[in-house]
Amino acid sequence: MSLQALWSLTTKVLDICVVWLLFYYILKNIKNNVKMILIVKGVLLILFIEIISKLFNLYTVGIILEYIFEWGPLAIIIIFQPEIRSVLESIGRTQLLGRHKTLTGDEREKMVCEIMEAVEYLKRNRIGALIVIERDISLQEYIEPATKIYADVSSELLGNLFFPNSPLHDGGVIIQGNRITCAGSVFKTSMNPNVNKRLGTRHRAALGIAEESDAVALVVSEETGKLSIACDGDLEYNLTLDEFRLKLIDELKPKTEVFYEADIDEETEVEEDEE
Repeated sequence: MSLQALWSLTTKVLDICVVWLLFYYILKNIKNNVKMILIVKGVLLILFIEIISKLFNLYTVGIILEYIFEWGPLAIIIIFQPEIRSVLESIGRTQLLGRHKTLTGDEREKMVCEIMEAVEYLKRNRIGALIVIERDISLQEYIEPATKIYADVSSELLGNLFFPNSPLHDGGVIIQGNRITCAGSVFKTSMNPNVNKRLGTRHRAALGIAEESDAVALVVSEETGKLSIACDGDLEYNLTLDEFRLKLIDELKPKTEVFYEADIDEETEVEEDEE
C-alpha cells in the first residue's frame, strides 16, 4: 500500500470517527433533556406525515409541510434556543480524558463513609442538603460564582455547611474527586412536567443538574428527612440508608471497573453453563 493510499484511508477513518463522536455526544445529551426529546419526537412525527402525504398524494398537506420544512429549522432555533445552547454547553464541558480525578478503591470507600456519616446526621436532624458529585462533565460554571472551599470530604464539614441559618445552607455543595470544591452553588431547576409537584427546590435542582450533566446529586429533604439520588436524568426518591449507600457506591465506580465486573459475570455464567 502506497503512502498516499494509507493517508487517504487514515483521513477517511478519522472523518467517520469524528462524525460518530459528535452524534454520540449529541444523542447522549438529548437523552437527558426533556425538551430536546420533544423536539426530536416532533421532527420524527413531521417526517412520518410527509411520507404518508406522498403515499396518498395529499396535496394540501404536502404544501403545508413544504412551508414547515422551509421555515421550521429557523423556528426551532429561535423557540428552543435555551435547550440547544444547553446541549452545546454540555458537549463543551465534557472532559474527554475522563473524570476530574479517578479515585482509588480506598479513597472512594473513605469518601462514601464520610458522606454517609453526614447524610445520617442530616437525615436524623431533618437538615436539608444538596451534594453534587462531578463526574465526566465539568461543573465549572456552577463552581465559579460559588464560595470556594477546597477541602477534603469530611462528615463534620458537610454537617457544618448545611447547618440551619448558616450562610451556605440553602445552596449546594460540589465535590470533585475526593475534595469539596465549593458550597452555596445554585443550580437550574428541572422543567420536567412529570416531576411530582410536592418535591421542593432541592429535588428539582438535583434533577436539573442530573439532566444537564452526568453528575450524581444527593438530596436530604428538610421537611421529611427522606433521601434521594438524581443521576442520568432520573430521580430516585425516598431511599433507605442501605439503598442510598449502595446506589452511591455503584455510581462512583469508574467505568472501566464496571465493564471489568460485567466481563467477570459473563465469564462466570459461561463456566457454569459448561459445567
